[in-house]
Amino acid sequence: MRKSIALLLAATSVPALAQEQQIVVTAAGLKDPLGDVAYNVVTIDQEALAREPSGRLENILGQVAGFQLFRASDARSGHPTGQGATLRGLGGNASSRALLVLDGVPQSDPFGGWISWPGFDTQALGRIRVTRGGGSGVYGPGALAGTIELESRSVENFQPARANLAYGNRDASEFSAGIMLPPTENSLIDISGHYGRGDGFVPVIASQRGPIDEPAAYKSYGGTVRYSAPIGNAEIQLAGRFFEDERNRGFPMSDNRTRGFDTSVRLLGRGSWQWEGLFYYQDRNFRSSFASVDDARTTATQVLDQFSVPARGFGARFEIRPPIPGDAVELRLGGDYRETVGRTRERFFFVAGAPTREREAGGTTRTTGAFADATVRAADALTFTGSARLDRWWIDNGFFRQGDLGGPLNDETLYPDRDGWRFTGRAGLAWRPDNPLTIRAAGYTGWRLPTLNELYRAFRVGDDVTGANAALRPEDLQGIEAGIDYTPASFLRLSGTLFYNRLDDAIANVTVGQGPGFFPGIGFVPGVASQRQNLDGIAAAGIELDAQAQFAQWSLRLSYAFTDAEVDASGLAAALNGLRPAQVARHNGSATLSYMRAMGGEAAVTVRYIGARFEDDLNQQRLDDALTVGARALVPIYGPFQAELRVENIFDARVEAAISGAGLVERGAPRSVWAGLRFAFF
Repeated sequence: MRKSIALLLAATSVPALAQEQQIVVTAAGLKDPLGDVAYNVVTIDQEALAREPSGRLENILGQVAGFQLFRASDARSGHPTGQGATLRGLGGNASSRALLVLDGVPQSDPFGGWISWPGFDTQALGRIRVTRGGGSGVYGPGALAGTIELESRSVENFQPARANLAYGNRDASEFSAGIMLPPTENSLIDISGHYGRGDGFVPVIASQRGPIDEPAAYKSYGGTVRYSAPIGNAEIQLAGRFFEDERNRGFPMSDNRTRGFDTSVRLLGRGSWQWEGLFYYQDRNFRSSFASVDDARTTATQVLDQFSVPARGFGARFEIRPPIPGDAVELRLGGDYRETVGRTRERFFFVAGAPTREREAGGTTRTTGAFADATVRAADALTFTGSARLDRWWIDNGFFRQGDLGGPLNDETLYPDRDGWRFTGRAGLAWRPDNPLTIRAAGYTGWRLPTLNELYRAFRVGDDVTGANAALRPEDLQGIEAGIDYTPASFLRLSGTLFYNRLDDAIANVTVGQGPGFFPGIGFVPGVASQRQNLDGIAAAGIELDAQAQFAQWSLRLSYAFTDAEVDASGLAAALNGLRPAQVARHNGSATLSYMRAMGGEAAVTVRYIGARFEDDLNQQRLDDALTVGARALVPIYGPFQAELRVENIFDARVEAAISGAGLVERGAPRSVWAGLRFAFF
């Protein structure tokens, strides 16, 4: 904590405090860096945010081909630990291989690395920027597959008041509201809240259901308060966010709940010396119950009660952009610190419906680093950019304890502390031979520290058990890409990128045997036994194509990605060599066609395709491809009021999300119909 505060103080003590110009509050961060012209950056603005039929952030990001969750089901039915985000076919498990930040604050769970998607109110966002490709060192480690930047509403998209209420089938309801108050000329207050619930659908496909299968009900809510004002010659932004999300998985004793609270302080200087200092704190508590279901699906028996997973994350970041004469050079210097502390507490070995044993595991991870990033416009048509970053990491205080409930410990392990250094960087160039065409190329490296969940916590799904591994090494990525951006007119933009990425020491759930039986480091396993291990690597090559067009009142957005990903493995994981990573599709894409009337009213249709994938690392359980269609329409009623109709998965396509070791198929969201009312005052 002392290091975090020291970094923040360092950021606020730079000469930028001597700026003489009047401070104009924007409630936004620093301007976009010049070097982005050399990378594959996709922006989703407010209009595109609103067109997603589900209105959910994880589905909105599906507009960027190559984005994927670990499983193809959104957070209304998927387990939170399957909600890690990645890009470019690099696979994954519970943790994210893409770095997600909200106003500069990392959003991955401090313990598990997954994303709590229900905690975000998409109506409170101003825009999203997705940078495909790793090595974005300015936000710290973790950006292996890319960086996803969420930005809250600012003065640029000021909206005094908004509200929307919707009701859907399966007794689902949604509500969100927000106000932005300018109490004085130079300050801004932004308050928002959201709520959603539903009876849910039965995840198991109809032909395999039994008497115990039931709809997977869900409920979530949260709120955010942001305050921006001048402080001296700088702007201060204070933010607090909370959320709670609870649901079950479609059978008895499968409920889970996540609670979270974030707070942050950001200071910005926008004069000749541009600078930013950020301090944040995150608190999470997760609980989950697991049950084993008999083959006839008539009874469920509780096998694990993960009754408390408290975790905290805190850190600081600073960045300085010193003044350089002219506008041909931009220099960014800075550093950051992040610490996560967490543990899992679980009761298991149930006898007559009551647990008889208890275990606890956890530890601490820390990273601190410094970066330098420079962009040079060597000529009007040529831009060079490059960055370098040096990180120090620690894994401390790892432990595992187990014993009879209420009795003495029969197993206590204290893992040795570890530390190390990582150097990463990236470089790119953009050449514009004529005005409509830009040719770009980039190379980059990146890294990610194992999460506390991967290091110390085993988990069970039905009869299948995956063991932890306290000896996991950090993941390292190297990648190259080349692309073109073609904008022949203001209403048309075309983009294409070829890429090759290799992820060394990729952490994966590796199958080690078939139970029933005892497995070293895992214990007794009734079904499939797996363990988290470092693979030799994952190689992914492919192409990403994007297009945007605007013709009068019509707009079209297309995105497609082809990814050929392959596992490189030896030793205990040799059976995986040459196979495709679990849950990675070769093809995926989306298309959105929208129509907006000048006098009000809007309609949009979204089509998405996800190719066939394999559920397991051995590529034996195939998940079929799926094509879904969704639509949204807004009809003016009077003044700021509009009626809304949304339909998800219009043709009720079966999106296969998972297959258990016993062959049980779980599907994604079926057809959902929503009708609602919106209010927006500008």
